[in-house]
Amino acid sequence: MLIMKRSLFSIFLSFVVIAVWAKTDLPEQSVVIPGYDEKVARERLLESDLQPLEGIWYYPNENMTLTIERWQPEPSHKIGYRLLLIDSEDLELLPGTVIGYIEESAVNNKFHLWLYSQRNKVTLCGPLECVATLNKEGTSLTFDPPHWEVKLRVNFARFLPSLFRGVSVVPQVEKEPLPVGFKKIFPADGNGNKFNKVRYL
Repeated sequence: MLIMKRSLFSIFLSFVVIAVWAKTDLPEQSVVIPGYDEKVARERLLESDLQPLEGIWYYPNENMTLTIERWQPEPSHKIGYRLLLIDSEDLELLPGTVIGYIEESAVNNKFHLWLYSQRNKVTLCGPLECVATLNKEGTSLTFDPPHWEVKLRVNFARFLPSLFRGVSVVPQVEKEPLPVGFKKIFPADGNGNKFNKVRYL
């Protein structure tokens, strides 16, 4: 009976996963664009009418440089952008690897962001979704990294008073966590101005 319940749950979970893929048009596994590097990325970006999200970005948390470019192989697809790896300290990841996708939302500066979270041989899989926010200057894209939160409930009445024997309370200063996200490095110049923007001296 237990085995049958587990089988039914697995089948149900498979249908849910398939439904999610169908809803978002999200590829289940990443692909690698051969011959892709920073020079190719810059040329492709300069040849197009850039949207605020498009450009070359640096991901400091993963020490990774990537490109965000428009991607819509079919008119019916909702996904509007893909993230392509340019450089990473992880030498097993090839330049041109698609590491995620972005979809617009009803709010202009809010986006659905999917990042692949698992490695399957030479490809990436297991995309996790979060909400990304583009600042008004279009120079940073921040997001809450997707994560699982485990809550532990303890009945302290069962452990008192022996639980707190020899335990001291030390005040702790809460540090403000730095935002996780991408910083745009192109198109922009060394002064932080957008590329091709007229500067008055």
